[in-house]
Amino acid sequence: MLGQQQVERTGELTLKGQPLTVIGPKLKPGDKFPAVTLTATDWSAVDLGTMRGTVRLISVVPSLDTGICDAQTKRFNEEAEQFGDKVKVITVSADLPWAQRRWMNDAEVKNITVLSDHKDMAFGDAVGTHVKEMRIEQRAIFVVDKDDTVTYAEYVPEIAQHPDYDAAIEAVKKLI
Repeated sequence: MLGQQQVERTGELTLKGQPLTVIGPKLKPGDKFPAVTLTATDWSAVDLGTMRGTVRLISVVPSLDTGICDAQTKRFNEEAEQFGDKVKVITVSADLPWAQRRWMNDAEVKNITVLSDHKDMAFGDAVGTHVKEMRIEQRAIFVVDKDDTVTYAEYVPEIAQHPDYDAAIEAVKKLI
């Protein structure tokens, strides 16, 4: 954010035990989810603010080309099928849109939207998932209601660790 001091959080995230710095505020239930513009796999701009009025499960991963991120995204793709059009399931990473599109085709993922934060890490800076040392996203899950209010937030403290899938899915079910 130009002209504003970014919050840096240390001691909340590790990679195989090594501490990392995360940039941005740590969102909690009750906070408004920021309207940030991301990049779709076709390089078009996607404004998250336009999704107001829809329940969203936002899954944040460091890179789709890693085992846990692959498994996390495939799991939420499967869950999205049961939600139908009641819930928008989105995965965000800092991977290039070309890599995201390739991964989606290879994984046959069709029930979710995959968006990239690669251009300026505005999403990571706004929701507190920008890993400073690596310029990737911290693994996190957000459930956002129709009014853009965060109802569930999980920041996974170790990059090489899965999120609590069941808790996130339960949070979505409470909204639909």
